Amino acid sequence: MRTVIQRVASAHVAVAGVEVGAIGQGILLLLGIEKGDTTVNSQKLLDKVLGLRIFSDAEGAMNLSLRDVEGGLLVVSQFTLAADLRKGKRPSFDSAEKPAVAKKLYDEFLSLAKDAWLNTASGQFGADMQLTLINDGPVTFVVET
Repeated sequence: MRTVIQRVASAHVAVAGVEVGAIGQGILLLLGIEKGDTTVNSQKLLDKVLGLRIFSDAEGAMNLSLRDVEGGLLVVSQFTLAADLRKGKRPSFDSAEKPAVAKKLYDEFLSLAKDAWLNTASGQFGADMQLTLINDGPVTFVVET
């Protein structure tokens, strides 16, 4: 799994102009699922995200986790994260998982996230989505599991 994690002041995702997910302060997680990813990857990623100390404490140091600040988690599928751009001008998506398998893994990740963290929202798998976010910092990380 290849992910981009952004610390946000707020984030919203819409499909066809209708908001389908939103959070205030928290983490926007863009999730790319690649061939070979499993539920084990999902659990490792979720544990990592919920425990990442990327929020500022009273002294301004990144010392607090999503749990500590009781923030939201917005999960959005993004197969383009599996793109290989090393050759040519057109992205190759050979490493991206097939849509049916990717949807199953996305749904499993989302289920794990909702079980572990009540303040979890999501986009819609396979949809053309519009994201609006205020990146806080900016603080952005790429995580591969």
